[in-house]
Parts: sequence; C-alpha cells; structure tokens
Amino acid sequence: MLRQTLRLKPLQSPVRARLEKAQTIADLRAVAKRRTPKGPFDYTDGAAEDEVGLARARQAFQDIELHPSVLRDVTTISTGWDVLGAPSAYPLAVAPTGFTRLMHAEGELAGGPSAAAHGIPFTLSTLGTTSIEDVRAAVPHGRLWMQLYMMKERDRSLELVARAKAAGYDTLHITVDTPVAGARHRDKRNGMQFPPQLTPATFLDAAPKVGWWWNFLTTEPLTFAAISSWQGTVGELLDAMFDPGIDDAALAEVRQAWGGTIVVKGVQSLEDAKRLAGLGVDAITLSNHGGRQLDRAPVPFLLLPEVVREVGSDLEIHLDTGIMSGTDIVAAVALGARSTMVGRAYLYGLMAGGRAGVDRALDILTSEIARTMRLLGVASLEELGPRHVTQLERLVPRR
Repeated sequence: MLRQTLRLKPLQSPVRARLEKAQTIADLRAVAKRRTPKGPFDYTDGAAEDEVGLARARQAFQDIELHPSVLRDVTTISTGWDVLGAPSAYPLAVAPTGFTRLMHAEGELAGGPSAAAHGIPFTLSTLGTTSIEDVRAAVPHGRLWMQLYMMKERDRSLELVARAKAAGYDTLHITVDTPVAGARHRDKRNGMQFPPQLTPATFLDAAPKVGWWWNFLTTEPLTFAAISSWQGTVGELLDAMFDPGIDDAALAEVRQAWGGTIVVKGVQSLEDAKRLAGLGVDAITLSNHGGRQLDRAPVPFLLLPEVVREVGSDLEIHLDTGIMSGTDIVAAVALGARSTMVGRAYLYGLMAGGRAGVDRALDILTSEIARTMRLLGVASLEELGPRHVTQLERLVPRR
C-alpha cells in the first residue's frame, strides 16, 4: 500500500530544484536575493530617490479589474502577432539592462538565447556587458534589438549604430529619459562601483553567496558593449557618458545613420507622444525607466489609454515599467500596447539561476499570458480590448 502511494521524484540539480519551486516572478526575486551580493541585487531591484515611482507603477497593475467572457472556445489560442514588422510569439521583449554580467556571469549570453527560444526579441543595452557581435553569435537566428544612449562623444554612439546594423539587429531603441543619471540611493549606500571591490563589508555579505563570487572571479572580466573599461560608481559613469544636450536634431542624426526601424524609449507625456508621431518614428515606448530616473514621474500604464486614443493609429505603442506578471502584459495589450518589455523580471531569473533561471522567468510570464487569455475568454491578442480591463482609481489629480 505504501509503495503504491509514494512516488519518488527523480533527483534534480539544486538549481533546477529551486527554480521549479518558483511559481511567480516574486518567487524568483526571493531566490535571487538569497544568492546575489547586496550591491548587484540592489542595483537591479532599486529605483531612484524614494522609489515611489516604481511602487506606483506596480500598484497600477494591481489596481485593475478584469472582465472575462464565458462560453468561449479557448481550446486553441494565439499568443503572438507582428511587432515592428516581424512575428513575435508573445507581446513581450526582454528590455535592455546594463551591467548584466554582474547579476550572473552568463549575462546576455543567457538572456539572448532564452529570448530567442521563446520567440521574442532581446534588447542589448549600450551598457550591456557582452559585445554586439558576441550576442549575435549566441543568437544567430533570433530577433535582436539595440538600445542606444546618446553619448557626449557622438561618434561613439554612431559607431554602435553601425556595428549593430552590420550584425543584423533589426530595431534601434533610442532612450531619451537620461539627460543625467537618476539619484539611486541604494547604489550610493552600497558603494556600488565597477569593477566590484571585495571590502570587509562586501566580504561579509558575500560569505553565504560563494557561487556568485566564484563565477565572477573565474570567468572572463567584464567587458561592455560601448566602453572599454571603467573605474568608479554607476552614477559617475552615467554622468560622464550621457549627453544632456540631446534634442530633435540628435534624433534625426541617428535615424539617418541607422536607416531602419526606430523606437523612442522613455516617453512620459501625451504631448511628446504626439510630437514623435509627427516626426515619423516607428514606435514609442511609454516608460519611466523602471522608476530609475525621475522619481514620481507618470506611471506608463496609466498613461497608456490616452496615448493610444490620440496616436495609436500612427505608430506602435510599447510599454514597460512595473510589469511583474503575464496578467500585467495582457492588461497592457487590452488597453492598446502592441508589445511590452521586462527588465527586472528577466534579471531576477538570471540571478536565480543563469540561463535556466531566465528560461524559468520567461516560462512563468508566457504561461501566465496564455492562462489569463483563456480565463478572459479570448483566443487571440486581436480579441483583447478595453472592455476586458478597468483601471481602478487610486491617485486622482486634484483640480
């Protein structure tokens, strides 16, 4: 009787075992926090100043009501459509993240192939820690997007554009919300700098996180997509690089050099969305940089319906900031987003278990997308609409 009741589970590697237990992105975050030194974890997890903007963005996704339809056949569903002129298996892309190999030694060489395996685009950051060419070598057939910061040394920005074009990246994302670095207090308190320094404080923090240090010390030194080396804090690096004089003329210069699909990332007002639509860009990403630049900036998800009404017929509208579940993604699509981007969710998976952790993060998000669609009674993304989502009011402007 006991033999019939008990089923022994095959032995698994510790990494696989802990990843299988993670049912949500929040679960992966908890694993990542246990396994990653405080400096890199807080660099990923934190935001600017009092981190109000990030909290509000996440709260906005929680403050929705979903409206399902019943007696609909959802045996077979379609979770994908064209994004920027090419198929995407889900309305989702991996966002550009800086200093990625600090989170796990595999860095972009875990993120890019995992995104390709899930049929979604991967975006390499100007501050990524793997070269443009090496990411393409790791992702020979998947969609790659290049994110560009406009640097004071404009020739360096244009050189990145040329390299990405030569490597077959299909879309350029120009980030426009970074005239200077945001005030990221966690990084200052932690003394977050590059390369990481093993001080007495970091040694005590690292003691139970031997795996991270072993990977860091026994793999290739950090290299960057855009810079050869750096000694100093994150804020010092960003302020040294970023061009506070970026304007429409700079955008035009880069568009001419690229000659392909252009997305402007970091749009935070209807007025700017209208202006960019008039300039003829292919898409905009409503984003407040994950709350990492101007704290208390507008919440992109709350801005989405108004922007879609005004310019949604002129260009694609993408969304990031605050997305922690596939349900968040479905809600964004229902309110008019063509695609979404996840940064922290991907990095929590990376910190939790390298490539396997990224796979788990994307598995969680994509399965949540499919399940939410079925529970809403929709068989395709085209069926989603504002009737499926109500944004509940919490912060209402005073008149």
